[in-house]
Amino acid sequence: MKDYVQKMPVYAPVNDSETLDAIGWKVQEYAHTQPDKIALIEGDHTISWQRFLNRANAFANQLRAQGLTTGDTVAGLSENSADFVALYLGTLIAGGCMVPLSGMASGESLALMINDCDARFLFVSHRNDSLYGEVRDHLSHIAANKRIGLDYRPDDSAISLEDWVQGASGKPDPARVGLDDAFNIIYSSGTTGSPKGILHDYRFRSRQIRRMTTNGLNGDAINLVSTPLYSNTTLVSVLPTLFNGGTLVIMPKFNAHQFLELAQAHKVTHAMLVPVQYQRILAEPDFDRFDLSAFQLKLSTSAPLRAKVIAEALERWPGNLIEVYGLTEGGISTSLDCGQHPDKWESVGKPTEGAEVRILDEQLRPLPVGEIGEIVGRAGAMMRGYCNRDEQTREILWTSPEGEVFYKSGDMGRLDEDGFLYILDRRKDMIISGGFNIYAVDLEKILLAHPEVSDAAVIGIPSEYWGETPLGLVVRKTGTTTSADDILEWANLRLGKAQRLSAVEFRDDLPRNTIGKVLKRELRADYLNQ
Repeated sequence: MKDYVQKMPVYAPVNDSETLDAIGWKVQEYAHTQPDKIALIEGDHTISWQRFLNRANAFANQLRAQGLTTGDTVAGLSENSADFVALYLGTLIAGGCMVPLSGMASGESLALMINDCDARFLFVSHRNDSLYGEVRDHLSHIAANKRIGLDYRPDDSAISLEDWVQGASGKPDPARVGLDDAFNIIYSSGTTGSPKGILHDYRFRSRQIRRMTTNGLNGDAINLVSTPLYSNTTLVSVLPTLFNGGTLVIMPKFNAHQFLELAQAHKVTHAMLVPVQYQRILAEPDFDRFDLSAFQLKLSTSAPLRAKVIAEALERWPGNLIEVYGLTEGGISTSLDCGQHPDKWESVGKPTEGAEVRILDEQLRPLPVGEIGEIVGRAGAMMRGYCNRDEQTREILWTSPEGEVFYKSGDMGRLDEDGFLYILDRRKDMIISGGFNIYAVDLEKILLAHPEVSDAAVIGIPSEYWGETPLGLVVRKTGTTTSADDILEWANLRLGKAQRLSAVEFRDDLPRNTIGKVLKRELRADYLNQ
């Protein structure tokens, strides 16, 4: 499985040779320069850099002993754990391409992903045993001795990790890789239908690591990891911490109170979180009792962070806050230094160094400042393409009049006169009511400003008269009794005539994927046939 996708255009504003060396070889030095420094913390267990690298190298050597060659794929279905991180690194050391899979996917989808990327090995944790049972009979190309239980033995169709790795040498022997070699395949979250495999090469990751290192994710970082490793959100902070010799504090599953306990106990300096996690952590009754003074920086991504959440985090939580916007595919990259730009909290910041963002109309023509259209961008980090989907890869591309290749985001937004980007909606989520474009985010901001609303989403539902009409789905704060009609009247008084909600309905919670994005496709499904 070497020809995943057609060769993509490369945007090359930086020197890659130094960063490639750091990924390929520098990490091995930590076994000698800082052998006793803690590399990973998981629960009550601490793992030194020497022990961690011995483990990762043993995985790498065993993978190669069983036939893995440069570019071959290794699939992993596991929650966050020390051994899963070691497997990820070991796969890279062996020259393989890591494919972390989501335990939230259906068995049918997982089988499609594993076969789509032509995985040569499959590693599964005990927590995902039932999913393994669903895909087991659809993996005829993966032999039993290449199906491995990370923390258990699944059944006679697989073996345990300890049996598999027994006798493997922990000596370093990194494979030679080039900038065009496959680093990982990340399958999209599935919020827009069938997941696509997004292929990142070493050029993509080396540039991203270099950029994130400037945010302090270096050898001094103690990074608390609470989002899953199959998400690019997580890898954006994990990989620079790892390759710079820092420390990872691993959470198998997010819990707001436990997050605070770990942050205090280990003097955590950095964390990458998604907006819903900020909301839950700040809402913890004991939040102010925890010592979070070691924090230097918190990062937020995957969805826009509300201004009131930014304000509360900066007031109550030590360290700065940076919001990051981009695609797993790469190409688009902006960041907002929340401490420096309090007047721009409704935006997602400005393009990062070497990145460019433009706004296009329906005919794919560039729009001037202030006009709303689809966001496109290019940056140093751009994917190779979608695995085995050349047509869909071509569909994401837009070539500027100057001949430069940009990626389409599917997001609607605008740029202000200072170059800050504002996101309004997914293009597919834009509501067209009576011929007017309605952006759900504008309505959601109003609903979230209501004193008795804790969460809200707005979707377009079929309307015989208007074509579509906006519906507000609201989660009330605990203990409140305001009615849906009261919230509807309150919101519509604050909305423009063309924006007004047709109704408000209550929900106990809103469906989200594991990185916090509201699954509007699921919300709309209940209304499509009405």
